Amino acid sequence: MKIYLVTCNKGKVKEFKQILEPKVKVEQLPIDYPELRSDDPEEIARLAAKQLADSLKKPIVVEDSGLFIKALNGLPGTCSAYIHKRVGLKGILTLMKGIKNRQCMYMSAVGYCEPKKQPISFLGTEKGKIAKKARGTGGFGHDPIFIPDNSKKTYGEMNNTEERKRFRRKAVLKLLQHLKT
Repeated sequence: MKIYLVTCNKGKVKEFKQILEPKVKVEQLPIDYPELRSDDPEEIARLAAKQLADSLKKPIVVEDSGLFIKALNGLPGTCSAYIHKRVGLKGILTLMKGIKNRQCMYMSAVGYCEPKKQPISFLGTEKGKIAKKARGTGGFGHDPIFIPDNSKKTYGEMNNTEERKRFRRKAVLKLLQHLKT
């Protein structure tokens, strides 16, 4: 079986291939597309997968993820990439300065749709906290400031991709289960 992962993010492509191949062949389609604005990553992923599958006439997978910080009322949330580009890690850490409650959650919604069918989504989450300063150079995005529960390291400090992005891995494994049935 072959799916088409629509993303310009090479890191995501690598993660999907590590999890899905060789059972499911993953081909990247580096296409930019307009995203729905919503606080719900599953809604965003389902709509994008449906629109792309119908227009490209291929089985499409998209992934929408975000870092939801409790003390910031869920910011940056589904706007994580946009906010990261504008204010970076320093901006997030500045917003968190003096805040004791550093709880947060990463959420990943993987949307899947075949042409002319209804889209489905798979959610993966991981709880953690925001570090006081950026640490590590591994991964991408907010990885250097996210410390998963039961760890002292940020995702940025973790070398093994199996350790990082467990929230995305959970969602992609749910997709794999669906594709096998």
